[in-house]
Amino acid sequence: MGTRKKVQAFVRVKPTDDFAHEMIKYGEDNKSIDIHLKKDTRRGVVNNTQTDWSFKLDGVLHDASQDLVYETVARDAVSQALDGYNGTIMCYGQTGAGKTYTMTGATENYKHRGILPRALQQVFRMIEERPTHAITVRVSYLEIYNESLFDLLSTLPYVGPSVTPMTIVENPQGVFIKGLSVHLTSQEEDAFSLLFEGETNRIIASHTMNKNSSRSHCIFTIYMEAHSRTLSDEKYITSKINLVDLAGSERLGKTGSEGRVLKEATYINKSLSFLEQAIIALGDQKRDHIPFRQCKLTHALKDSLGGNCNMVLVTNIYGEAAQLEETLSSLRFASRMKLVTTEPAINEKYNAERMVKNLEKELALLKQELAIHDSLSNRTLVNYDPMDEIQIAEINSQVRRYLEGTLDEIDIINLRQIQEVFNQFRVVLSQQEQEVESALRRKYTLIDKNDFAAISAVQKAGLMDAEGHLVGEPDGQSFGLGVAPFSVKPGKKPRSKKTLKEQFSISARKEGASSPVSGKDFEVVSISKTQLVPSSKDGDIKDMLSRDRETSSIEPVPSDSPKEEVRPTRPSTPPSKPVAFEEFKNERGSEINRIFKENKSILNERRKRASETTQRINAIKQEIDVTKEALNFQKSLREKQGEYENKGLMIIDEEEFLLILKLKDLKKQYRNEYQELRDLRAEMQYCQRLVDQCRNRLLMEFDIWYNESFVIPEDIQAALKLGSSIRPGMVPVSRIVSLGEDDQDRFSQLQQTVLPEGPDSISFYNAKVKTEQKVTWDVHVCEGGGPKDFITRAPRITNPVE
Repeated sequence: MGTRKKVQAFVRVKPTDDFAHEMIKYGEDNKSIDIHLKKDTRRGVVNNTQTDWSFKLDGVLHDASQDLVYETVARDAVSQALDGYNGTIMCYGQTGAGKTYTMTGATENYKHRGILPRALQQVFRMIEERPTHAITVRVSYLEIYNESLFDLLSTLPYVGPSVTPMTIVENPQGVFIKGLSVHLTSQEEDAFSLLFEGETNRIIASHTMNKNSSRSHCIFTIYMEAHSRTLSDEKYITSKINLVDLAGSERLGKTGSEGRVLKEATYINKSLSFLEQAIIALGDQKRDHIPFRQCKLTHALKDSLGGNCNMVLVTNIYGEAAQLEETLSSLRFASRMKLVTTEPAINEKYNAERMVKNLEKELALLKQELAIHDSLSNRTLVNYDPMDEIQIAEINSQVRRYLEGTLDEIDIINLRQIQEVFNQFRVVLSQQEQEVESALRRKYTLIDKNDFAAISAVQKAGLMDAEGHLVGEPDGQSFGLGVAPFSVKPGKKPRSKKTLKEQFSISARKEGASSPVSGKDFEVVSISKTQLVPSSKDGDIKDMLSRDRETSSIEPVPSDSPKEEVRPTRPSTPPSKPVAFEEFKNERGSEINRIFKENKSILNERRKRASETTQRINAIKQEIDVTKEALNFQKSLREKQGEYENKGLMIIDEEEFLLILKLKDLKKQYRNEYQELRDLRAEMQYCQRLVDQCRNRLLMEFDIWYNESFVIPEDIQAALKLGSSIRPGMVPVSRIVSLGEDDQDRFSQLQQTVLPEGPDSISFYNAKVKTEQKVTWDVHVCEGGGPKDFITRAPRITNPVE
């Protein structure tokens, strides 16, 4: 276990021109802050209200750059995470005090990036410095909005919205969010793309104190797993870093929030109040119960607050006199957080596969050492490998000769040989018992005392009296026991017992329509089984593959064909996009639209079949439950009436036997139907991918066609005709119709000005440009009206500003 340590708490003061120098003072060591309030003279001469406060912290950051903030607050926690220690960095404070700027920073300027992007950069830089380890990095982005959990990365095309709501689950390894997507990132640029994707989905709103106020708590988590490249090392370490950007506490009288923003502020203040209660409980050593489950925020951060991680708090405050009450509240929270202790420990785990290989190597080495020891002790015949059939047969022969008296003793070689000797004694004893029993059966008729049917048959034949003594013809040797004539031996079963085939035929002739074990039921089950066998899907799969190839092979109609295209007269006013989209689907996009509809119909047909299969599975499950109940009733009835055994085997009646057969058949049907349902789900997933591809292709072709037909000026189109290497659709319409610079021009200029000073920023800007282009494309398509029905969107709307 690790050593206990206090939570680190820092304060960052937001720069302002109206700083209250008379009320806020910093300590000389830059680790304390003093607050002084003037007494209110309106309360009279006797006024005992507190006017001075002093707070001891780990550091006060005033007029500090983003570089200094990261070096002071986060660098140590991130570097220790690669050594196996969990870490949590949290920003807390009043709304508009700079929490999001501290955590995320300004994405427009590389130098103003916050703790989160700098932590990602440090992680990948340190991975490059550790070539002896294979380190994998995964990230997730969680949002807590109005006490509901949302995945900020669910808008990615390969994730999609979750059907079931996300929940917080606890296990011995810690707390995790069920349903939250975790994404593997192999390079720095991919991690930045995921960060910017999540930032575009965050919910913000505007009020009097902050134009872009975060309306939710966000937790960006970096998961790391480090394996040694040395194959003999079975240990590996795991760790995670939680970067928490809390929503700011609000005073409704100052923010002037109304409507939805007011409701959001209520949820934010409530969750922050529960967070403070949990912190107070953690700081009290006498408290046994910590109220983590009061809200989603404290529950999700349960293993971070006072757990086995390095905890760092950054409290953002205003330096203005008008906000002094909120500043005091934030500083009290920071001082309470410093009372919380954590116990960081390295998260070590073991690779089972490597451990088995190491144990095998160690076993082989120990065998070699034993072989050397035996050779030095003149024990060359000792073998530690498992015995083969020849050695077992030799030990069996030695045991038999020992029992017969021809062998005086058995030589002891090793422990494995001793165990096999005892085992062969057991085998020989069992064989001799069987030989004695078979010899007695050849001469006498043996009756089991527990076989009441055989005993009653012997008594009826007059071979046994009422007291259980056997009688019969003397054998001539003056013994009291007699030898019964062979014709009346009770070993034969009475004729009243019917064979199993006769029992089946009798039960089949009975009226048993309502009985669950009648012969008719067996026939029906067999027929239904043949009906439920899935038909061959090879033809359908081949059709889908051919359509996939057909979709991927569709190309836009080139404009440089030998025959000059006769273009219709362009209308003076471009038509609306819904009308143009219908026209496009009937003309140029007819082929893609046809393939899209066919794939959609196949997907719907697979969904229908999956629904029917699910209903059949449920029906079979209900029938299995009914059969189990009937079988349990028969077993309990048999136990009450008394159980019968024959040679150690339980005797059951006909009805229970038929129930067992029926249950076995129903389980087989259930497995077949479930396998068919799994196959259908796989086909549905494949069909969904084809439908998404066709939808995206249809939208892209429509956008190109609409720009060529109605947006690009005709004189520019004339320059794009025959003889030109540029075809319509290759150049963005914004580049053609506007003389202004586009995103690529701005990015090129940005590279020329910024990269010489900061060459590490290329991944940051590449990811930012990709995210902006994606957002621009989504907004452009959705504004059109018609094609937006085919866009897969998240189940909630971002930026719900009143």
